[in-house]
Amino acid sequence: MEWLIPVIIVVALVVIAGIYLWATYNSLVTLNVRVDEAWSDITVQLKRRADLIPNLIEAVKGYAAHEKAVFENVTRARAETLQAQGPAEAGAAENHMQQALKSIFAVAEAYPQLQASQNFLQLQAELVDTEDKIQASRRFYNGGVRELNTKIKVFPNTLFVRGLGFHERDFFEVTEPAAIAEPPRVQF
Repeated sequence: MEWLIPVIIVVALVVIAGIYLWATYNSLVTLNVRVDEAWSDITVQLKRRADLIPNLIEAVKGYAAHEKAVFENVTRARAETLQAQGPAEAGAAENHMQQALKSIFAVAEAYPQLQASQNFLQLQAELVDTEDKIQASRRFYNGGVRELNTKIKVFPNTLFVRGLGFHERDFFEVTEPAAIAEPPRVQF
């Protein structure tokens, strides 16, 4: 009977370790899915904004057709946004898009008739709303990435989670925070 106590202790330790591994794996799967969902939300909003851009260009082009370089920059930034793969590329594309949008709204400020156009005002409102949604989605995504990365890095998880196929995720950051400090808008 003396051998029974060490066996019970070993079995209890194995059960505790198994429960810990099971709980950790399930929480990592949950966090991973949450991060994927958040990234999907970001891509939906980026696509929505990209879909608004051609209409915005057409509205401004009717009043400022000679501003060809501005329209080309916006079109190029839109294409870059649609082609971005992952948070790093999307962050760089976001910088270019914000600069391009600021330039198109700067052009629009010079045309009072454009500023009074109902179509332009509606596009501007939709764009500002979409920018707000992108910011909210970005915060949600980065919060999920923070939780996942922390769970992966803490001890003892760091010893085995990479072997289970989990890896740290990139934050959706922009290289020029001033570019996204506020959504582009036109002052009337």
